[in-house]
Amino acid sequence: MSLFDDPFRSDRRLSAGCTCGRHASQAEHDTAAHNSTMRAEVVGVAPHAALPASEEDRYTGVVASAVMRAMFPQDAARRTFLKSVGASTALAALAQVFPLGTATELFAQGAGAIEKKSLKVGFIPITCATPIIMAHPMGFYAKHGLDVEVVKTAGWAVIRDKTLNKEYDAAHMLSPMPLAITVGAGASPLPYTAPAIENINGQAITLAMKHKDRRDPKSWKGFKFAVPFDYSMHNYLLRYYVAEHGLDPDTDIQIRAVPPPEMVANLRADNIDGFLAPDPVNQRAVYDGVGFIHLLSKELWDGHPCCAFAASKEFVTSAPNTYAALLKAIIDATAYATKAENRKEIAAAIAPANYLNQPVTVVEQVLTGTYADGLGSVRKDPDRIAFDPFPWESFGVWILTQMKRWGQIKGDVDYAGVARQVFLATDTARLMKEVGLTPPEASTKSLVVMGKTFDPAKPDEYVASFAIRRA
Repeated sequence: MSLFDDPFRSDRRLSAGCTCGRHASQAEHDTAAHNSTMRAEVVGVAPHAALPASEEDRYTGVVASAVMRAMFPQDAARRTFLKSVGASTALAALAQVFPLGTATELFAQGAGAIEKKSLKVGFIPITCATPIIMAHPMGFYAKHGLDVEVVKTAGWAVIRDKTLNKEYDAAHMLSPMPLAITVGAGASPLPYTAPAIENINGQAITLAMKHKDRRDPKSWKGFKFAVPFDYSMHNYLLRYYVAEHGLDPDTDIQIRAVPPPEMVANLRADNIDGFLAPDPVNQRAVYDGVGFIHLLSKELWDGHPCCAFAASKEFVTSAPNTYAALLKAIIDATAYATKAENRKEIAAAIAPANYLNQPVTVVEQVLTGTYADGLGSVRKDPDRIAFDPFPWESFGVWILTQMKRWGQIKGDVDYAGVARQVFLATDTARLMKEVGLTPPEASTKSLVVMGKTFDPAKPDEYVASFAIRRA
């Protein structure tokens, strides 16, 4: 049965078309207000009781819905009854035979209880996972009532599989991965969510030292590059970059997926010419003297998403209070990480072997933005990596256009619909406010990638505008 078939459900997601922004039209808003008053009168709770109106309405709706389902187990019979007498009359009738007011009050008192306190969250040992990792040693999970084990994982395919088979409750993922899982790119589709972006920027193109005089991408024909995963911003940004310089990423260069912890060793062994990788991989190549930073990914697109906190739709809906506490802990950690004065403390917390397993100086160079580039210079860029949890739906649309561009998805794509389903901007905005961050008022915006403006309202035109593409 559709969520919209049950008039007692008050958690329906509707477009903003009224004064409160929660209903499709002002008329629907007025009807909802009337029904809320009716509910209050029927169950014996004043419309302006201690509970906020929206919460009161939600608790009453949940209790009434449960009773209605018990009385009419068959969906068809329940809908026929509701259609014949109307929701308000049905609620009044229920109140005569069942103490809805008392049940609602008890339910409200118990609302918010965390369904599962002990959780496993997988992560890849890179600085993109900073909020997820630091929330463990710095106490953010415990602050929000959770006992979280953060589990270091070898690669993205492993983290995907362990999350899908429920070994992990949630995970650090590359921001395109929940989109790919949802649309079924490379596998059967499964609804997934990415309610928080872990980091923005935080990547770089690193080349082997032998190529320090070959900085022009047009001279890279025949190069072998590594990226962390096929469904990654790294893959899409590298492809975009070389294509803008006239190279076809599928025929003129080789791109292979290599787990981040193995990239520097492959560069040292001369198995690859370079990589577009997350940090601290790039900085570790400089630290070891085997590579130099050609450019930061923010020079291609300043403010681009990199990694995300991800969970299945099933986890979000089956354990909503656990999900909310986990997301809030991560957003809380993200808020702490946004402040430059906290970065050295964070570097010390996440550098140890059970987390990043990197020298503290390597992690500090990434997080503070004062770093050696491998070519003899010390550069300063405080936004080399930044932390902003808001999951812009425009990010999702752009990622889907690149999946389409390079043939990872076929046919018609509901770009905006999928992005809205996966990037839960409303949830994140609410929790950002609770930890002192200011979310944007909208969930979409235009983007600029390598000087070219992307309008998320025109994704098909954007895909068609590229001379080099598979679509």
